[in-house]
Amino acid sequence: MADLAPGTGGEVRQLLGVTIGITSDRRSSDMIATFERKGASVVHAPTMRIVPLTEDAELLAETRDVIADPPDDVLVTTGIGLRGWVEAADAAGLATPLLETFARARVLARGPKATGVIRANGLREEWSAASEQTAEAVERLVAEGVAGRSIVVQLHGAADQDQLAPLVAAGARVRGVSVYRWLPPDDPAAVERLVDLVATRRLDAVVFTSAPGALALLEAARGAGRLPEVVAGFAEGVVACAVGDVTAEPLRAVGVEPLVPDRWRLGALLRTLTAHLAEHPLARVETPAGTLRLRAQAAVLDEQVLELAPGPLAVLRRLADAQGAVLSREDLLPALPGAADAHAVEVTVARLRSALPDPALVKTIVKRGYRLSVAATGEETS
Repeated sequence: MADLAPGTGGEVRQLLGVTIGITSDRRSSDMIATFERKGASVVHAPTMRIVPLTEDAELLAETRDVIADPPDDVLVTTGIGLRGWVEAADAAGLATPLLETFARARVLARGPKATGVIRANGLREEWSAASEQTAEAVERLVAEGVAGRSIVVQLHGAADQDQLAPLVAAGARVRGVSVYRWLPPDDPAAVERLVDLVATRRLDAVVFTSAPGALALLEAARGAGRLPEVVAGFAEGVVACAVGDVTAEPLRAVGVEPLVPDRWRLGALLRTLTAHLAEHPLARVETPAGTLRLRAQAAVLDEQVLELAPGPLAVLRRLADAQGAVLSREDLLPALPGAADAHAVEVTVARLRSALPDPALVKTIVKRGYRLSVAATGEETS
């Protein structure tokens, strides 16, 4: 029996019924489109926003300073950051002197993307970090000796000034140029809603593409007094997915271990998270009507997303977790917060049955309770 539904153009819809939160501002439309093509619903809540580089007066002032006071070494941390810096300089008529300044310096790259943009601008890097981490580049510079040297570091949004401290301690004069300017979100209410969805386990995953974005969500949760709930949500069903180890650092600092792709690229993140969610629903049960998968806000029976209100979905989740065992009305009552008595369970089970393609999937066991009809040997469970 097929467990993946075909989408338009023959694409497999591996994420039917899945709900994913996206925290990024930049390039979010590509991620949203990809996840939706695969069948997911997306909650978009950018936790930070980026100032357009051409409008950043501080960046242009720093650019003029670099040209007027040329460095001995330039560390490029991101390809998109260098590209944006050159574009902003070009808009101000400073691109040529900036690139000439770089050409006279020793240029180091944090990884292959930075290397590609360095070369695209007619420059040549002397060295590139295999780990794609700023710390490795700093260690390299310190090992080669930087006493008395002037170093310019093109910072990225996740830049931690503490990572550059060894250069200063080794006698270098260090200037960090922040190419991205991170500001609070345009829609704080959307971020508050995202915090609530994580805290109440109503998301299957949250995607993080920058350390400031991850930190901003955690700070929003802390400000709302809900950080412990959010950390618990990530530990109990909501998958945190970070594009790389730098982005993962703020999450790990509060005890959240995110899913991180082997290659720290957006495409690898999309593939890794898709594969993980496809293989790890909150619950999976084989029933006479097909494979039932439970998601944070939906249930999928083979290729059909069931239209279930929160109450019936919560009861179905409890029955699925029991894998065919009988649950009493008292066992099911905690799944319905605010419900007063066992009668509420009976009403909710009736609503659940009416939403199922076959009401007999939920069986009544006289004087004992209810159970989900499971396939094969599980059908004999009592």
